Amino acid sequence: MTTTGRRALLAAGAAAGATALVGCTSSGGEGPRRPGAAEREAERVARAEAALRARSVAVARGLLERYDAVLAAHPALAPRLTPLRRSVAAHVGALGEGGTGGEGTGEEGTGAVEPAAASASSVPSASASARPTAAPSPAPVPVAADPGTALRELAAAERAASDGHTDALLAAPPEYARLLASVAASGAVHIYLLTEGARA
Repeated sequence: MTTTGRRALLAAGAAAGATALVGCTSSGGEGPRRPGAAEREAERVARAEAALRARSVAVARGLLERYDAVLAAHPALAPRLTPLRRSVAAHVGALGEGGTGGEGTGEEGTGAVEPAAASASSVPSASASARPTAAPSPAPVPVAADPGTALRELAAAERAASDGHTDALLAAPPEYARLLASVAASGAVHIYLLTEGARA
């Protein structure tokens, strides 16, 4: 091969190498990839679901606190209210864990409720221990002095909680929506037992 031919071959090789180098640089030098529309939407949905779960747990926890207040004010109602309170405690645990509802919606002291109720009952003490000691105590839940009135107020609180869970169904993902529906239905049974059931 002549000198001119070798030079031409070397020039062609150099040009090909430069082209490959530019290609590698352009593909790897774009920096961190920005999240696309689908990823941003997934983040938005996850945040909305977390907020919905937090609200549902807060509703159930508020109802549980009302049961505790009524039981403290009227110990004679314990045989009647303790099974219902146990069920509500189970709802707190199930809603917080996002379970399928089987463990959190059993009624009135059945054996299936016991494991969830036990774990849910420890929630208030755990959260209390996590708070700074200087934090003010929550305001006590007001309870009527008359037991009958206290029961009616408790039934009204059950109705409000059940309505809240029902309203949350539309925005909940399918599995959590089924759990909310089950908890709301359980609340309807509690309302009956606190009102009409007492007259039977």
